[in-house]
Amino acid sequence: MTSYRRLGISVVVGALLGVLCIIGVGARIPGQYSNVIYLTAVWYNRVIMGLMVGFAGHVTIIKSENEKNYVNAIVRGLIIGLIVSSATLLLSDTLPLDWLGWFMGLVYGPIIDVIATATDKQK
Repeated sequence: MTSYRRLGISVVVGALLGVLCIIGVGARIPGQYSNVIYLTAVWYNRVIMGLMVGFAGHVTIIKSENEKNYVNAIVRGLIIGLIVSSATLLLSDTLPLDWLGWFMGLVYGPIIDVIATATDKQK
């Protein structure tokens, strides 16, 4: 069963990290209003990542006897970050500039999952 607390926390953390992505991508890409749609898509990408992490709370990749399996959360977040960030990378027309955004997706996925796992009461 889905933990709505975990889902909410992971979406909020994803939205907050998405603001950091907007700041980073906005500093790298020239232009003002013309990039608002792209910057919104970057933020929305991190919200979707948080949503996927929230729903994946019961997915076990690495088994552990610990009450909270942080190694599993890191690996699961890395895989989700890879999937979600690769979609943005492949759809971008500014490919040389988006490798950093793709890499940050690999960083933000585990961060979202570890925070959601740490605050989850069901485990």
